[in-house]
Amino acid sequence: MVLPPSLERRDHQRRDAGSANRAVPGRLAEIVTARRRVVLVVWALLIAGSLMTVPMLLSALGSPSLRVQGSPSAQAAELLRQGFPKWGDEQVVVVFDSDELAADDPSYLRAASAGLRALAAAPGVGGVQILPPSARQNVHHLYALAGLAGDEAARHRALPAEKSALSDSVRRASAGRVSASLVGVSPVFAEVKDADLADLRRAELIAVPLALLVLWVGLRNLAAAAVSLAVAGATTAVGVGMLMLAHLAFGLRLDILVLTVTCSVSLGLGLDYSLLLLLRYRRARADGEPARRAVQSATAMAGRTVVWCGLAVVVTASCTFAVRAELLRTVAVPAILATVTAVAAALTLLPAVLAIIGDRVTTSPRRAGAAHRAAVGEGGWARWARHLMRHPWLYLLLATAALTLCTLPAFGMRLGLDFDRPSFARTDAGRGLALMEGDGTATFTPLLLPHPPGAGPVDTSALLTALRDDPRVTLAVPLDNGRDLTMVTLATSQAADRPAAAALLTDLHRLGARTLPAGQRMLIAGPTALLADLSGEGLGRLWQVGALVVACSLALLVAALRSVLLPVKAVVMNMLAAGAALGLTALAFGGAAVNALLPVAVFTIVFGLSMDYEVFLVHRIAEHYRRHGDNTAAVAHGLQHTARTITLAAAVMIVTFAALLAGHRLELRQIGFATAAAVALDATVIRLMLVPALMQLLGHRNWWLPKPLARLLR
Repeated sequence: MVLPPSLERRDHQRRDAGSANRAVPGRLAEIVTARRRVVLVVWALLIAGSLMTVPMLLSALGSPSLRVQGSPSAQAAELLRQGFPKWGDEQVVVVFDSDELAADDPSYLRAASAGLRALAAAPGVGGVQILPPSARQNVHHLYALAGLAGDEAARHRALPAEKSALSDSVRRASAGRVSASLVGVSPVFAEVKDADLADLRRAELIAVPLALLVLWVGLRNLAAAAVSLAVAGATTAVGVGMLMLAHLAFGLRLDILVLTVTCSVSLGLGLDYSLLLLLRYRRARADGEPARRAVQSATAMAGRTVVWCGLAVVVTASCTFAVRAELLRTVAVPAILATVTAVAAALTLLPAVLAIIGDRVTTSPRRAGAAHRAAVGEGGWARWARHLMRHPWLYLLLATAALTLCTLPAFGMRLGLDFDRPSFARTDAGRGLALMEGDGTATFTPLLLPHPPGAGPVDTSALLTALRDDPRVTLAVPLDNGRDLTMVTLATSQAADRPAAAALLTDLHRLGARTLPAGQRMLIAGPTALLADLSGEGLGRLWQVGALVVACSLALLVAALRSVLLPVKAVVMNMLAAGAALGLTALAFGGAAVNALLPVAVFTIVFGLSMDYEVFLVHRIAEHYRRHGDNTAAVAHGLQHTARTITLAAAVMIVTFAALLAGHRLELRQIGFATAAAVALDATVIRLMLVPALMQLLGHRNWWLPKPLARLLR
């Protein structure tokens, strides 16, 4: 039997509502509204428990791991640890300085010896060794190497006692005339920890009031703004608690970057998802639904979108596990935990709050009536959509040209890893590093030459001659462990994070091949090799991660949108947004090196967040199209009903990530800027221009789905 069009539309509406209520979010909404006070108590306990773990979490923050599993530098570090156990898992430089005494003064040497004895006696310290002076070394400076044992967390915990033992002993032995400091990866990150925490607090203090202001202006209701912010705050608190739980249960490494990602993603997605549901609730109330029924229908309809959006973020973040760099893998975990927490808060905490406070989050009757009339009729966004769809090629070309222009600087950006010296210049480690670089001993690099047991030390005479002739090398000291490993320790004038350091590594490999005995293997350890492998991993795996993200995104979007062309369009748009965000980042930070891991991070973040808006917009378009069969009207309807939500959610997300620009750490400012730029471009140029224009050009082909796929997704 064929129904008349009007009855068919009503039948579609009843089936949509019924299927929504039978779906998991719909059934969950019924339980939450019926047990709303229990839900609030559970969340209050979760928040209280999470806040209690904050002091423990802050004390557990350590240094991020820069190691790349299976890389040449990781193999070299393991070989060094086994061949010279006293040099441990990390080698740091002990820097001595005096304004009065020369380094060969007996009083100076007694103070240095006392400090090194105290340092060697500290737990977690292996061997210590004074290094001979280089030709360019200041007469008031003396350097030594020290080996630290344990993983990153253990080294970080032991560092305060080691620093105290060293500096106190030197100060006492010299009557305050000689100072000592430790320079290395762990000491630097330990020094900047307090500054990084202050930056994070500053970012939150900026983001929260600005987000509240944006929400107040956008929602025109202070209670609604406060509720959204409260849900996001609860998401952030519980997200931090989940982070600590993962640390205790699974040994997740904690550092300031992990904490920053947790707080930023929790706050941003908490606001994003709560807005989707809150605005749907307000629309249901404006349509005349009873309060409790409005909560349930809003959770059922918007909840499905929230689940899909959260799943998209989790899947794209999981793609970074394909990268061997522990830094990126570790950062993916808090992003996943924060997303799961944000989805849970949107589907349980917010409906429970709405079921209690009801219409205090809605607009006044006069405004509600006006909003309802605008929703029923042709609003400004619908008129904009119809105008744009009358000139689709013009806006398609304008938007594509704008994104292409933004992308161009990305082709000339300098990728690398920067120590970000200004962020720790005033610390002991920062002052020590400045002294080292001034003396031409910016980095100490071990060259490792394994040999068969009992074969004797490797002949390094030709290598040492060539090294001492290289102006970049200021010191070369050979050492053999008497068993199976020869080591040549170099002091070079090239800082590990400078582009010239990578060129020096290449030259060292060539030099070894030319001057060492035939077939002799040479591995390079130290910070220069570590950073080179980390940078190479970020760039080398970009295409692999990108392909994985694209494939997963396509699969999710095909399942969510029941279309083939729309997911392909979305993926292309996301790639344009990611490229444009990187281009703008390169432009904004001028000559500074863009973090080599940023392209991978931005690619995954942009795809995860952009699919939120794609699913939200296209779901509304699809609802209208399946009821009425008019593609142009469906696009206008979808834009009319989602543009305000997308704009408001994007504004809040931009505020959240842009607040990171107030900090001092270059990598955090770059992540904040790139993410904010990507969200801004996605919510404006892409969602409000490119998507409607392309959907108009594609027409009914937007909804094409091969029959085998349709049966599979049924």
